[in-house]
Amino acid sequence: MRANAVVRLDFPSEKHAEIVLCALAPETEVSVTSRSKVQVDRKGNRLTLSFETKDTSALRAAINSYLRFIHLAKSVTETIENL
Repeated sequence: MRANAVVRLDFPSEKHAEIVLCALAPETEVSVTSRSKVQVDRKGNRLTLSFETKDTSALRAAINSYLRFIHLAKSVTETIENL
């Protein structure tokens, strides 16, 4: 059974969205597993993540991984800006 999802995230600015997009780029270029594929696009300050997976377990794992990556990139960006 295939599973798909689209997640849209708005960032405070285009700069923040671009930073996160660049941080995610290596993850989207080479998939560690053949169970999932993720595409990330940016329009203005919005990132759209499109997930295509072989099953719901892979979908859950992929979404969780990418949300953790995004949270980490956002936290690092905010920390650097506050220095």
